[in-house]
Amino acid sequence: MASERCTSCNATLAEEGSTGFSCPVCGQRINRCYRCREQSIAYTCSKCGFQGP
Repeated sequence: MASERCTSCNATLAEEGSTGFSCPVCGQRINRCYRCREQSIAYTCSKCGFQGP
């Protein structure tokens, strides 16, 4: 089974505070680790290129 990874930093999402949600444009799964969420690190959807904080 493949583990989920953060869309921004590619860290494994094993810690509390990590989250995942659908891209608001295309619905692709976007995963965020706790650190990237807290620091508002930018992410880019791999499917449509949408960028968010």
